[in-house]
Amino acid sequence: MRDAYGRRYAAGGMSGTLAPYRVLDLTNERGFLCGQILGDLGADVVQIEPPGGSSARRLGPFLADEPGPDRSLYWWSYNRNKRGVTLDWRRDEGRAILLELVQKADFLIESEAPGELEQHGLGFSALAAVNPKLIYVSISAFGQNGPKMNYADADLVILAAGGPLLLTGDDDRPPVRLSAVPQAYLHACADAAFGALVAHHERVRSGLGQHVDVSAQQSVAMATQSYILSAALDSPEFGRIAGGIKLGPLRVPLVWKAKDGHVSLTFLFGSALGPFSRKLMSYVCEQGFCDEATRDKDWIGYLELLMSGKEPVGEWERVCRVLERFTESRTKAELFALALDKGFLIAPVSTIGDVVESPQLAARSYFQPIDHPEHARSFPYPGPFVRFSDSPIRYRRRPPLLGEHNGEIYGQELGMSETSLVALAARGIV
Repeated sequence: MRDAYGRRYAAGGMSGTLAPYRVLDLTNERGFLCGQILGDLGADVVQIEPPGGSSARRLGPFLADEPGPDRSLYWWSYNRNKRGVTLDWRRDEGRAILLELVQKADFLIESEAPGELEQHGLGFSALAAVNPKLIYVSISAFGQNGPKMNYADADLVILAAGGPLLLTGDDDRPPVRLSAVPQAYLHACADAAFGALVAHHERVRSGLGQHVDVSAQQSVAMATQSYILSAALDSPEFGRIAGGIKLGPLRVPLVWKAKDGHVSLTFLFGSALGPFSRKLMSYVCEQGFCDEATRDKDWIGYLELLMSGKEPVGEWERVCRVLERFTESRTKAELFALALDKGFLIAPVSTIGDVVESPQLAARSYFQPIDHPEHARSFPYPGPFVRFSDSPIRYRRRPPLLGEHNGEIYGQELGMSETSLVALAARGIV
């Protein structure tokens, strides 16, 4: 099928759907992942950086521990399948150039403070007047309007306001932040990419763009697995304990010790999860870690027994010690093999080394080499987030060097002469 502008629109594999479309990515590290996802799906993504380079180029780690604008592994992580130009759109000449690019664009992504682009005549309304089909995606901490729009927007603040910090850390001390920064904005980027695709789906029919407004606070609320809704739904509220949750007087572990690290083991109750717990306890009994009376407890109705007091909390704690002796007796790999063989809800807690050396990922050829001619070698990148049969995701480009495509885009596409580009560069416009 074809869209409202006559361009071929593949109804099957998602990668093909975006191949004809242009994305202008004005984001910094708070929004890169959104553009990368669209680039992976086939779009022509143009990353627009300040003339001195994005702030992300100064974030480590660096290749061989040698800082440099084109050596940031952080930059590499979120900017494949993009071309790159430099432009100071805050100045009049830079703004005029951006408006030229907008005329031929299909998406624009930005992660500035709410209202920042509007102050420079580059808000959604202004750009929609220039290009009515433009899908304008804004990624911010608390959205583009409302009482929190100008709140402090650090990643830690958003994780606290969105709820995940309710569950991270020990219960006898302050919560701890998630270590991968900016984790909150990564959630927002994924939602922004999805929102852009929904808007694009509508545009194929109407020919009109729209404003996609993504709040990182709302995005990370999903990471609480609905725990933040407990009060609103009059359900028992959970408290945090490291590697588990606290439900009233109960401490429910979700991470258990193994012989060589830790595993995630789901040992919970009710009609959905209780049968898995019953199956696990039968095996634990077979292996001599508990008696038949422990094995034969009502694992489906066990939570009700505990909450009513019919089963003492101390007995639950004894069962946890039984399970811990069992998990400590085996390695992560042995426990995972058991899970696959017998249907237990156990998975290894992997270190970075475990992921890199994973036989499963190796068997699936997950890590993909991307050539870096400037270093005369290739580097392994995490593979596609999904595999399409008709139009598989391909890594067409390594992350762009600083200003790498200025001549290609400004010269060949906008018709600027080399003399003009040199003059604009000398004045810090590009």
